[in-house]
Amino acid sequence: MTGPRILLVDFAPSNAAGKTLGRILKDYLPVGPVIEAVLAEASLSEAYLSSRGLSRGFDPHVVFISLSEKAEEIVSRFHLDFPDLPIIVVGDVKHPDEILSLLRKGAVDFIVPPPKAVDVIPRVRRLLETESGVPTRQLKRKLGMTHLLGRSPAFASEIDKIPMVAQCEATVLISGETGTGKELCARAIHYLSPRAKHPFVPINCGAIPADLAENELFGHERGAYTSATNSQQGMIEQADSGTVFLDEVDCLSQHIQVKLLRFLQDKEYRPLGSSRVRRADVRIIAATNADIEQLVGQGSVRQDLYYRINVIPLTLVPLRERPDDIPLLANHFLGLRCDVLKRGATDISPAAMQKLMLYDWPGNVRELEHVIERAVVMCQGPVLTEHDITLSRFQQTASPSSFQENKAKVVSQFERNYIKGLLAAYRGNISKAAKAANKNRRAFWELIRKHGIDASSFRQSRRDVV
Repeated sequence: MTGPRILLVDFAPSNAAGKTLGRILKDYLPVGPVIEAVLAEASLSEAYLSSRGLSRGFDPHVVFISLSEKAEEIVSRFHLDFPDLPIIVVGDVKHPDEILSLLRKGAVDFIVPPPKAVDVIPRVRRLLETESGVPTRQLKRKLGMTHLLGRSPAFASEIDKIPMVAQCEATVLISGETGTGKELCARAIHYLSPRAKHPFVPINCGAIPADLAENELFGHERGAYTSATNSQQGMIEQADSGTVFLDEVDCLSQHIQVKLLRFLQDKEYRPLGSSRVRRADVRIIAATNADIEQLVGQGSVRQDLYYRINVIPLTLVPLRERPDDIPLLANHFLGLRCDVLKRGATDISPAAMQKLMLYDWPGNVRELEHVIERAVVMCQGPVLTEHDITLSRFQQTASPSSFQENKAKVVSQFERNYIKGLLAAYRGNISKAAKAANKNRRAFWELIRKHGIDASSFRQSRRDVV
């Protein structure tokens, strides 16, 4: 069996720690390659691009970074692009907070120079599985579905699909409100898939200016435009053999939607300023917090793109529709925050839990996590009380809703979803939808008006399919 593959990135060759470390790795580990990269004279961007390129081509089991003033930023960027790679930092620091900062940025361990075999070798072996050489941390991330907590049937039915979805190559569209866990779901699909050892690249389409989107996705060649003094990889190329997560995919302009559609169809793209077509083996997972079918009807999202990304749909229900999961999630976040913040709260009082249960959670699971974190910081005792729970002043619930009020909400929600489903099935034809619902057309039309549904948005538009 070949030995572990180790990448050593040395930003501080003057202190000889990197050289000593390289010698230890080669002397004490089983026969296996060790790549050393001395990047002290490079700029931050150049250093990172060089080390990232080595990491991708070399596919290391462990990365060592010899400390410099650039190391913290490099650790952070490495961890974002290669979250399954264990990073060990070697450096002489003057305060424990500096080590904590590096660990928070994504490092798994820290060694104070001069490195010694008795410190280095056990750390490396601890990070490797004895049989396959796969990093333990990657295996933990493959179990990342443990972060997708919930017993609600509507939630569990979608999450249960993930292991099966992960084993295929089909494009996935994850729908759900902000904070419901769409990126967690996408990461779980990636890390349970055969692509787990390759990059997972998340892209927030809503945060990219329209005039830069093509460059961000597909890159450019030198001279493509006035300030393009060097060629640049796009995120599609960076994610080769891995997964690209397109969050808020509905925010892409029509021009980029056409480019993306072509890539989804042929796995081919052309960087800006290039005359050569390139290929990338990338799986696309898209997500939206909007009613994308309505956007298709309005023309802001291309119908052909919608069909291409919606091969496997997953829908994450908002937290207010699975209130039974609130205690489970709240206690989970309490345990996590107490471990990180080293605070003593270990339980949530009944009054505090009732306060959480009565809230509507417009920010969903993410908001609940932040509320618990804030409560742990403010709590003075071993139990979180209702006074420690601070909720948004824009949406407070003073008392439990009555049976009739809750029933009315459920009925209203059912009517709205049922009507929208029929209109989608019959492409906006009200007469056919009314007949299917066994209601006369006038009564069905009144229900459409009652719920403010735009029936015309469901009518099939005629577009050329790329």
